[in-house]
Amino acid sequence: MLEASFPAALQYQPDPVVLDAKMAEAKAKLLESIKRSVYVYRVDCGGCNGCEIEIFGTITAAFDAERFGIKVVPSPRHADVLVYTGAVTRAMRMPALRAYHAAPDPKIVVSYGACGCTGGIFHDNYCVWGGTDKILPVDVFIPGCPPTPAQTIYGFAVALGLLDQKLHASHHVEEPGFAAPLAFPDVPYKVRVAIEREARALSGYRWGKEIADEFLDVLDAGGADVLGAVDALIEREPDPRRAEVLSALRRVLMAKVVA
Repeated sequence: MLEASFPAALQYQPDPVVLDAKMAEAKAKLLESIKRSVYVYRVDCGGCNGCEIEIFGTITAAFDAERFGIKVVPSPRHADVLVYTGAVTRAMRMPALRAYHAAPDPKIVVSYGACGCTGGIFHDNYCVWGGTDKILPVDVFIPGCPPTPAQTIYGFAVALGLLDQKLHASHHVEEPGFAAPLAFPDVPYKVRVAIEREARALSGYRWGKEIADEFLDVLDAGGADVLGAVDALIEREPDPRRAEVLSALRRVLMAKVVA
C-alpha cells in the first residue's frame, strides 16, 4: 500500500536477469547433446588445499559453474567427471583407483593443478608417485598453482565436449569369419601397388588415389584388350594434367607386363 502511493519513477525497478549469449549457447548445447546436468566428483590425492579453494570459488556465487549444469556430487558412483587434485601420494593411490573404478562409464578424468598434472614441487618426494597420469588415463589437464576459476570453467567446458563425444561414440566389432572384400581382385598385387604409388607421387595422396582407382577400374574390367581400354581412357580424358598422369601409369603397367 505504501509503494502504491509513490510515483512509479521513484520506485525501484530491478533489471531482469538476461543470460549472456555465449552462456545461453553453452546451456543449449548441454541440454541438446548430453540432455542433463553433469556431475563432478573431486578426489584430493595429497595437495595443499589451494586447488580446493579455487574449485569452491568456481562453484559458488561469484563464478557459479552450476549455471552451465555442472554440479558437484559426494560420491564417485554418481559422477561423470572425476577431478583429481594434488600429487598422487602412496597413501592415496588405492583410494584414487577405487574412485575411478566406482564411477560409471563413460567418464572423464581431469588432472587439476600443477601437482595433479606433474607432481608439482612434490614430484621427487619419497612418498609421491607423481601426477595423476601415472596411475590413470587423463582426458583433460588444467595446469596452474592453483588454476584460476576462469581456467577451471574452461577446463570443465573441454571436459563436457569430451563427455559428449564419449556418450555418442560408436564401436564396430567385426563378426567372426567376416572378411573384407579386396579391391580390384583381378589385378595382380604388385601391379596395383606400383600404380597407386606412382599416381600418389605425381598427384598427391587424395587425387592420386582417385586417378589410380579410375585406372585400376579399367584394368579390372578391360577384358582381353586391356591396353586398348587404357588408351581409350587416356584419349577421352579432357584434363591434360590427368591425361599425363594416366600416361605415366600406362608406362608403369607396361614395365610390369614386360617384367
